[in-house]
Amino acid sequence: MQLRYVFSELGQGLRRNLSMHIAVILTLFVSLTLVGLGVLLNQQADKAAQHWGSQLQITVWLCKDKDDNPACTGEVTDAQKDAIAAEVEKNPEVADYRFESKEEAFEKVKELLGPEKFDGPNPAATADDMPQSVWITLKDPEQYQGITSAVVGLDGVSGIRDMRDVLKPIYGSINALQWAALATAAFLVFAALLLVGNTIRLAAFARRKEIGIMRLVGASTLYIALPFLLEALVTAIIGVALAGGALAAFMYFGIDQRAATGLAFMPWIGMPEYVVALMSIAILGPVLTLLPTLVLTRKYLKV
Repeated sequence: MQLRYVFSELGQGLRRNLSMHIAVILTLFVSLTLVGLGVLLNQQADKAAQHWGSQLQITVWLCKDKDDNPACTGEVTDAQKDAIAAEVEKNPEVADYRFESKEEAFEKVKELLGPEKFDGPNPAATADDMPQSVWITLKDPEQYQGITSAVVGLDGVSGIRDMRDVLKPIYGSINALQWAALATAAFLVFAALLLVGNTIRLAAFARRKEIGIMRLVGASTLYIALPFLLEALVTAIIGVALAGGALAAFMYFGIDQRAATGLAFMPWIGMPEYVVALMSIAILGPVLTLLPTLVLTRKYLKV
């Protein structure tokens, strides 16, 4: 009987303040979607950094057999690699460095373009087609002229790529979108909190007579507040579901169908990153509705 009353009050409360609940759901939907986008973009920036290196790195490509660089006479030798390593080690601008083998470079290419392109009797490329490289981490991103000039003319060096030239516009765009999404989401989260507060106030005012009677018969505060908490939970679940659907649409149409096919030179986020974003908004949604409801019911249910 008691649970029947609680669910009856839940249904009446949702119908009585339908327009206000719809406003809360829509605000939660937009704000949680933007929070999820911020989480996805942050993971995308981390994924790109892990794959290509940070802005503190430069890459030295070593000569390979049939290299396009006319200065290369063949595959880099062990003696040439030792000379390059010695030059890098003694340079004061270098914080750390590592060699990347042909096999490691080939695994990156397969991960980026898909392993199916490299299987069968006529693969698109093999490990022997990949160049060896040296990945150099700088102490200061602004201090790089010394190391580039020191290694560019060494035997066995085919070319140098400064990762900042490649990643700066990409990181700049991702970071701008990320902070714009999070800033807008923060504003809408504040609006959602205000809407939840107004919803609780109006709902408590509409039920003031019932609340007074329940107080007189000895009903506890938690029992009286339970319909309000369930209303908040329902709005949070609907808002999270809509935001999760919007993020899924973004992943499919924005990432899988466009970015991953049109910009295949860099790795893109996938299902694991989507699950992280979905879990984030699934936790944040109920927190944004249940916590204000718990606080405000203690104020507005005092009769």
